[in-house]
Amino acid sequence: MKKYILLILMAGVLSGCSGWTIQPLPNNPPTPFLPPTLTPSIFTATPVVIGPTATSNISTSTPVATATTLMTNTNVPPSDTPVLTSTNAPAAPSISVEVLGCNTSIDVTHGMGEVTNAYVILKNTGNVELTNLKATLNALDEGREHPDKTVEVAALPTSHAVTLKLTVDSTYQEETPVQVEVIGDAGLFQRVGADSCRDIGLFAPDPASLNTPVPSQ
Repeated sequence: MKKYILLILMAGVLSGCSGWTIQPLPNNPPTPFLPPTLTPSIFTATPVVIGPTATSNISTSTPVATATTLMTNTNVPPSDTPVLTSTNAPAAPSISVEVLGCNTSIDVTHGMGEVTNAYVILKNTGNVELTNLKATLNALDEGREHPDKTVEVAALPTSHAVTLKLTVDSTYQEETPVQVEVIGDAGLFQRVGADSCRDIGLFAPDPASLNTPVPSQ
């Protein structure tokens, strides 16, 4: 009985086997190595358009330089040349005093004996008109004050001169040192003296030309 049971068990075991004593492991073939797939580049062909060719009208002639004559205004100074501009000079009053000479005479009109007459030229040498000028004659041996001792000139323009006759009471037949003093609105100008006023003789100025400003030379 045990023999039959053993045979049955063996038959069952054998029926459950596949005929292999050692059952092989299931065959899982390795995954073949494939290189990475490159993304294919897509090239779009640019269509070539064949059409009529535009021809440029290019002049092959050599350009010739043309000389142009410009009119030059010679009256206009160049831009880099400095232009002088006149400026107003400051007022500078100035006067020149010249004693031409003297002579003597008898002044009966004023009850005086001998008097000395001095002829003087005043010249405006400045750049401004001189106003209210007073020329006074002084003598070393002067007696009474003569009415013509001082002569006034209301205005003496620039570059003008005036001839004056000044008179003082002097000693009879004596050499008389004299001095001429000139003042005006601008103040005292100068004093001009002479130790012995020379005799002017026949060269005394014309009385009609006295006290009148004239252009100076």
